[in-house]
Amino acid sequence: MTAPRGPGTPTGPALGVLRRIAVTRPDAPVGERCEMCAAPIADEHSHVVNMAGRQLMCVCRPCYLLFTEPDAALKYRAVPDRYLSFPDFRLGPGEWDGLEIPVGLAFFFRNSEQDRTVAFYPGPAGATESDLPIAAWDSVVAANPALRTVVADVEALLIRVPTTGPGGAECHLLPIDACYELVGRLRRCWRGFDGGQDARRELDDFFARIERRSAAAGEGGAL
Repeated sequence: MTAPRGPGTPTGPALGVLRRIAVTRPDAPVGERCEMCAAPIADEHSHVVNMAGRQLMCVCRPCYLLFTEPDAALKYRAVPDRYLSFPDFRLGPGEWDGLEIPVGLAFFFRNSEQDRTVAFYPGPAGATESDLPIAAWDSVVAANPALRTVVADVEALLIRVPTTGPGGAECHLLPIDACYELVGRLRRCWRGFDGGQDARRELDDFFARIERRSAAAGEGGAL
């Protein structure tokens, strides 16, 4: 039995239009979309750096490939997917203190707009920039010339210095977006001054993953 139509109920051509709209209405967006062309993108996706705003942008693969030429003067630069470890990395006594990083972890990258290396370390507020003494950093690079392979703006050097226990400093080259991902993960579980047990566990897991992904610098031509 058909229910009676109330006042204002569409009939005839108007009802047909509404039915067509209901059929052809696009599905609601699900998940993330490319920040350039609005195409749907997977949870694992590429990034580019907006050089003017110093921002990471989530993009689809076709948009990413537009900005992979390293020598082009582009507004955006694609973040590569290179992971390197430096098994011969050396950091002399007191050199970490000379970099004036208050915790045992920081990432360093070349900011081409400022024409200098900048340093950030994690904390409860996210990534915090350190006032890096350039002479001290140049001394570290001079002792480890392989570090010069890092690509400005889109790659970073992540250095971890143990504050307790055995072992020396370790250094990895990785995409800049991976560094900010790590900082975000640590921020969610950070407790106290040094991060606490949960942050240390998160950090250990992250370093285990990048160890598996990294090629040793100079191994198989990796540089």
